Amino acid sequence: MIRILIADDHDVVRSGVGHVIEAQPDWQVVAEAEDGKEAIEKALETKPDVAVIDYLLPLVNGVEATRQIRAALPRTEVLIFTMHDNEALIQELLKAGARGYLLKTDARRDLISAIETLAAHKPFITAKVSPDLLDLFLSRDAREGSLLTHRERSVVQLIAEGHTNKQISGLLKISVKTVVTHRAAIMRKLNLSSPASLIRYAIRNRIVEP
Repeated sequence: MIRILIADDHDVVRSGVGHVIEAQPDWQVVAEAEDGKEAIEKALETKPDVAVIDYLLPLVNGVEATRQIRAALPRTEVLIFTMHDNEALIQELLKAGARGYLLKTDARRDLISAIETLAAHKPFITAKVSPDLLDLFLSRDAREGSLLTHRERSVVQLIAEGHTNKQISGLLKISVKTVVTHRAAIMRKLNLSSPASLIRYAIRNRIVEP
């Protein structure tokens, strides 16, 4: 039996993925989540073999959710399910502990094989990525190329979604003082001077959807 969690903020995506999974012999959807916070909670509760997680989840993004799930459940493999194909994202996923990466445009063809591969604790990467990204993923040699760390990107996402420092502290399980430190570091790294400019950065770099 392969036990699977699905986390996506779109009902139609969760339903579609769920139907594919339930049609497979000895596969079971043990939990569904519509945001990253719920995904972490349900993963800890159900301990799935594979978690299929959208990159752009509300509250806690897919990378941060992956980091927390993999830290608590090292036997749970994570398949990041996304529309986005870029090197910075691959680097973030590697650092967070994900070993699966599937473009939504490839789901019809590759979703079943991706879950089977991860359930066997082997890496899977979508077919449409460039050779350079494939080498990066399979070698697991993630360079320090991203300007922001994955934790800082999570803070940016939550700020852009309108959360207060106290709310961010609770969602990421860090102190309010640490949130303030991250905010200051982010503004300095990005050379930004206002919350509005930070929100524009988040939209432009697909950290949140407009």
